[in-house]
Amino acid sequence: MMNRRLFLALTGAAPLLAPFPAISADPIPLQLISAYLGTLGEAQARFTQINADGSRSTGTLYLKRPGRARFEYDPPAEVLVMIGGGTVAIFDDRGDANPESYPLSRTPLSVLLSRQVDLTGSGFITGHRRDGDFTTVIARDPKNPDYGVIALQFAEGPLRLARWIIVGENGEETTVELGPLETPKPLSAFLFDITHEKRQRER
Repeated sequence: MMNRRLFLALTGAAPLLAPFPAISADPIPLQLISAYLGTLGEAQARFTQINADGSRSTGTLYLKRPGRARFEYDPPAEVLVMIGGGTVAIFDDRGDANPESYPLSRTPLSVLLSRQVDLTGSGFITGHRRDGDFTTVIARDPKNPDYGVIALQFAEGPLRLARWIIVGENGEETTVELGPLETPKPLSAFLFDITHEKRQRER
């Protein structure tokens, strides 16, 4: 259940993140961050998820932009999250083969997975600041604030996506910290095929 919380939070209303301590260094320009995200194609990374209650879980993220991602949680977690075909699907190994599903467009992760990344003119950016060693970019859909808020944090030397934070409708934060994003061998399309996954589980 704790592993599902991050993705369930994507569909609920979320308040803006509380301010971080301000420092004098300038944030990484949005133009550079947009260019960096635009170059992300196929990638994979280890991740650590930190829930509001302090519990942690780990796993592997597979990314295939635009529009596709897969979060494979390590045991003892029993959750698989797939994003593909405009849908976020949450599979629970303790349940049946039918996942809980949400439109990707209704979640903040759509900003990260969009085909064209232009943070300077998207109208989704509500915050851009320096927080210690990171540049934080806060995004939400201004026409649909109930879709939620995501804070993407970027490190320098070299520029990389280091973590993101999602705030649930009750104000609880869930953080996903990423290890180095690596370029894998070509990723199979089945990794992101929700229909294929359902058929495999029905056997």
